[in-house]
Amino acid sequence: MSESVCTEIRKCVNMTDANLWFQCVQHVKDMVGGYMYRDTHNESPFIIPINNDSEVLSSYPSTMIVKIQIKVKTKAAALEIEKMVKEFAQVNETVQIKKLLKVLEEFATSQNTNTKKGGLIGLAAIAIALGKDTALYTDELIQPILACFSDSDLRVRYYACESLYNVVKVARGAVLPHFTDIFNALSKLAADPDQNVKNGSELLDRLMKDIVTESSSFDLVAFMPLLREKIYTNHTLEIKKMCDTVLGEFLRSIKQDPNRVDFAGMINIVIFHSQAADDMLQFTALTWIKEFVQLSGRMMLPFASGILTAVLPCLSYDNIRETARAVNFSMMKLITAEDNRELPDTEYQDTEQAVEKLDLPSVVDVLIKHLSYTSVHTKVAVLRWIYHLHIKVPNKMFRHVQELFPVLLRTLSDTSDEVVQQDLEVLAEIISSPAGRTHSIPENNQLDMSALEKQATNNKNPYFSKFMVSLLHSFSSDQHHLLEDRGAFIIRQLCVLLNSEDIYRSLAEILLHEKQLKFASIMVQTLNSILLTSSELFQLRNKLKDLNSEESCVLFCCLYKSWSHNPVATVALCFLTQSYRHVCDLIHIFADLEITVEFLTEIDKLVQLIESPIFTYLRLELLAVPCNQHLVQALYGLLMLLPQTEAFNTLRQRLDCVSSLHLHYCADRNDRLTNMEEKNSIKAKHIDFSELLEHFVSIQEQHRQDKNVSRTKILLDKGIHTMSSIINLFPNIFKFLLVFPMDLNPRP
Repeated sequence: MSESVCTEIRKCVNMTDANLWFQCVQHVKDMVGGYMYRDTHNESPFIIPINNDSEVLSSYPSTMIVKIQIKVKTKAAALEIEKMVKEFAQVNETVQIKKLLKVLEEFATSQNTNTKKGGLIGLAAIAIALGKDTALYTDELIQPILACFSDSDLRVRYYACESLYNVVKVARGAVLPHFTDIFNALSKLAADPDQNVKNGSELLDRLMKDIVTESSSFDLVAFMPLLREKIYTNHTLEIKKMCDTVLGEFLRSIKQDPNRVDFAGMINIVIFHSQAADDMLQFTALTWIKEFVQLSGRMMLPFASGILTAVLPCLSYDNIRETARAVNFSMMKLITAEDNRELPDTEYQDTEQAVEKLDLPSVVDVLIKHLSYTSVHTKVAVLRWIYHLHIKVPNKMFRHVQELFPVLLRTLSDTSDEVVQQDLEVLAEIISSPAGRTHSIPENNQLDMSALEKQATNNKNPYFSKFMVSLLHSFSSDQHHLLEDRGAFIIRQLCVLLNSEDIYRSLAEILLHEKQLKFASIMVQTLNSILLTSSELFQLRNKLKDLNSEESCVLFCCLYKSWSHNPVATVALCFLTQSYRHVCDLIHIFADLEITVEFLTEIDKLVQLIESPIFTYLRLELLAVPCNQHLVQALYGLLMLLPQTEAFNTLRQRLDCVSSLHLHYCADRNDRLTNMEEKNSIKAKHIDFSELLEHFVSIQEQHRQDKNVSRTKILLDKGIHTMSSIINLFPNIFKFLLVFPMDLNPRP
């Protein structure tokens, strides 16, 4: 502003005459070319205060107050300012330009709304006038305008957007040093409640985007933390939709040229966000993981543990389960038999396999952790992963069997049949894998190592025996009622997955050394019931039924020795193998056994089994002429053991049907026995029934002694409890005796 204007202002400061005051103001107005005005469209005039902080009045004493009210007409004033700045610029009057900027800055930061708007318009006019020289004054132009972005008046905010738009349009790349401040201001206006202000901010935003994209000096790396911070602090639905749109475009560009993408550098970021609580964010992250796995292939193997950490929990959510399954399936396909091959470290350094190496220990840790999740879908997926790894990389997986084995055994008590079945498939693969032959197992004091070593020799995989011993130990501990709730299901599934004969032979040999005799009896009863009723053991029943080979006879003897823990199960096994003579011998010994309700209940169930389709051949054999006297005698023996219950009546009716047949041929008994012995010559050669009978008697004697010990212990416990009660009552009894002393000399 020229010195003449300042001089005229000084003249007006202390004038008291109104006419002279008006003339002075009018004179100043003429000197600035109509810069001062009254807005006829606004009741409130656009007042431009000149305070004692202004550079224009810096020479005045602090007590002087400028009382001039200057009315400015917007368009005319802007044009006049533009004209003045151009003149100053032509003669390189930078000092005057800065003075004018200072005045307009004070206007823009005024408390008066109209003053602010005038200052904003004036700043834009200066930028337009300066043109390319605007770069010299960007700080003085931009900062006052940005201060108005947070003004409470919506029109001031709108004017600020318009003013900054004009400044940025002229300055272009010169505003990039102020990009952070501009971006912060725009991020606030993006959620402005006034639509006009939002439209203005969007125009400015597009202009800034154009400038940034055309500039090679823009620091994109430094901008990312600011962008991330703003996105995280705004969780509105609109922001989420916009982010989703941008991410979609970004993902499409990645698909078009995946070779330029640093998947390894990005995957951990996506994995981190896949564990967010927000459903939309979680789904988006899983979608990106799926695309990364499909696009980069085996490059994702080193990150398999992180990907599984992200995917496995998501399988329990209905809305994203399919996406999680797709990722899980794609990851499984990446693992091949090649990963089972051991490569030296030098070869890893020279090949791409160093980048594609599977970090198996971390993967196993993740799988073990997620196997304890409550979701059935998650647990099934984990078990399928363990199974898949044992198929593809068995040699490497057997290094982690010691960690997996206890967890897999505990999983057998899961409430879900699907989980238990999948768990058994994994265990069956482990205990039957040829890779297990080369891996030794540490000694476990809880296991019967003699039986274990024997089974290891027979089955070549030591984990087979370890599993069987551990399974029986789990059944005997009965912490989760595993035998009662899941015992039959587990045994049947194992017989489907593995050789049923190996399963029964192994369990029988281990039970032979079982110290808990009561558990051994219950376990034999369970195994016998499965053997006689399960369709999965049809072939094993047929093999035992005929005993027409040395192998079948050896199997019978193996089972018999353990079956001796349960008398009724032993009889059932002999009925199955058509060893009727031995059944008669056993029934005679039953007279020396303790007949309990449980014992009679088991015989009742055996009668029901005889009437079932399993023993059809036995019932038809009753029709044979000549009949098998030992079979009839054995059935009559069972009949005599039973009380007169429904089972008694059933068996008696069955025997009544054949009584008229076998009585006519008693005379030919010796001939028939001779023929049967010839028929069963293999059985007679390989089975010593006398020895088996002695073994049965020995085992039953052990059970008798064990029951006596248990009963004695119970009685002792009850006696100790009674004595403890008496001792606790002794003080009261003693007090009673003191109160009522006994008369040692009673009167006659």
